[in-house]
Amino acid sequence: MGTFQGLRSVLFAAGLGLAGITGLAQDGVGKTSLVIGQSVALSGPAAPLGVSFAKGARLFFDRVNAAGGINGRKIELVTLDDGGDPATTLANTQKLLAQGVLSLFGYYGSPQVTAAYPAIRDSDVLLFAPMAAADEFRGSVYPNVYSVRPGYSEEAVAIMRHADTLGSRKLVILHAADGESLAALDASERSMQGGANLLGRLPIAEVVKALKMAPESVLVIGDPRVAAGAILELRAKGFRGPIYGYSNTGESLLAEQLGAAGAGVVVVRVVPRSDNFKLAVVREFQADLAAVKMGKPNVYMLEGYIAARVFTEALRRIPKDPSRAKLRKAIDGLDEVSVGGFRVHFAGERVASRLVELSLIDSQGRVRE
Repeated sequence: MGTFQGLRSVLFAAGLGLAGITGLAQDGVGKTSLVIGQSVALSGPAAPLGVSFAKGARLFFDRVNAAGGINGRKIELVTLDDGGDPATTLANTQKLLAQGVLSLFGYYGSPQVTAAYPAIRDSDVLLFAPMAAADEFRGSVYPNVYSVRPGYSEEAVAIMRHADTLGSRKLVILHAADGESLAALDASERSMQGGANLLGRLPIAEVVKALKMAPESVLVIGDPRVAAGAILELRAKGFRGPIYGYSNTGESLLAEQLGAAGAGVVVVRVVPRSDNFKLAVVREFQADLAAVKMGKPNVYMLEGYIAARVFTEALRRIPKDPSRAKLRKAIDGLDEVSVGGFRVHFAGERVASRLVELSLIDSQGRVRE
């Protein structure tokens, strides 16, 4: 059984166990368990991203559970597949809430979060660490969403500054049509109006039309597979300027598909590099992953691992019996906390990290800082 299929089987099994959860209070707290719910793409085009994030999160929760859990209670992450479909995300969320969960955790996709949010809007349920970067989740309209990653506006500014430094200010955006890419596109247009000379935006298939605009740089917005197709065509047609990708473009996943054609592609990261052994959290992530022999590391796995670690840090700070109200208070109290060298800060806001870094793919298809 392949790594991807094997992981999907594990996560589907976790989802199937939902109906068997018994003896829980409505808020997901039992005598020996703390249940949190996740809806994520385990199938469909977004699966490589969703599965990786879920895998990283489960990797850390398993580590915690092997050491006895949180005050004798083990963390049960119940993962349901939504295939990247927002309507299914909402249905999954309703199932999870009906069974009783302490919190929702680690959803993937901005349209999916938007669809699910009405189910928790008027409740005390939090959605923690969605891998969704639409800027609105960090505003007042979504008070129950707590993000570990920054939004697309911060990513856009980092790209704009880098292009400006290179003197490649005339930029064209090629974008996919999925909801996550459109959220990134919206942030790009708003953020780049005052800086980069934005020549235009086009559907990702219109590479020829984009090149006719004579760009000095190109921002490709899409998942790793779709973005790779556009980048390969850009290079094949002779474009040699810098090409940029957002965090949803997938760094190492993208590099694997591009190989030598990836030379000069710059991709945003919102977590440390997954091979940055200077940080304790990366060393521990790598060691845990090697121990279970479930594939190569990537930034999405690391993001899930870090999200689970931050969530667990909040759980550890809850005195006695956890509740949804106590969980929110504990998260709000995470003020400049080091999580294995990764700094998080929730005090006074609902975004733990503003880290935005750029990685470069080299001529060997390797990712470098």
